[in-house]
Amino acid sequence: MIPSPTSPSEPGLFTVRPATASDAPALCALDALAQQDESRRAFIARAVEDGHGYVIEAKGQVIGYAVLDISFFGQGFISLLYIHPEHRHQGAATRLMQYLEEACRTPKLFTSTNLSNLPMQALLTKLGYILSGVIYHLDENDPELVFVKYLRRGSA
Repeated sequence: MIPSPTSPSEPGLFTVRPATASDAPALCALDALAQQDESRRAFIARAVEDGHGYVIEAKGQVIGYAVLDISFFGQGFISLLYIHPEHRHQGAATRLMQYLEEACRTPKLFTSTNLSNLPMQALLTKLGYILSGVIYHLDENDPELVFVKYLRRGSA
């Protein structure tokens, strides 16, 4: 389990917190892919159960979530970040990413996104992530771009 940062939420529009078992059904209902894909629902449930899930709320309503663990060569890795479409482009993803950076206890934080996901690439660039590599053949004709951000001095 990755510890929570000392300040669990930023005053203002969004609240970020570790997910609890009671959040799993809401996360699955929020996520369009999880509504149709049992493996996605199982992934969400497992991430929450293992203490790797984080929820972002606006006005007490769950609007998104993320999964952060240290499964990537002993470094932090955000394997999933999802904001409901009605709440995108309002700063929620930025706030959730900042929270995950605070929560991460490894010197580097990795994440990935498809080449076709231009909004996520723009967010990562805005937050100071740099391209680390490319993985082909995960999704046909849509390579996975791997990004990294150095969180601690001396880790470059």
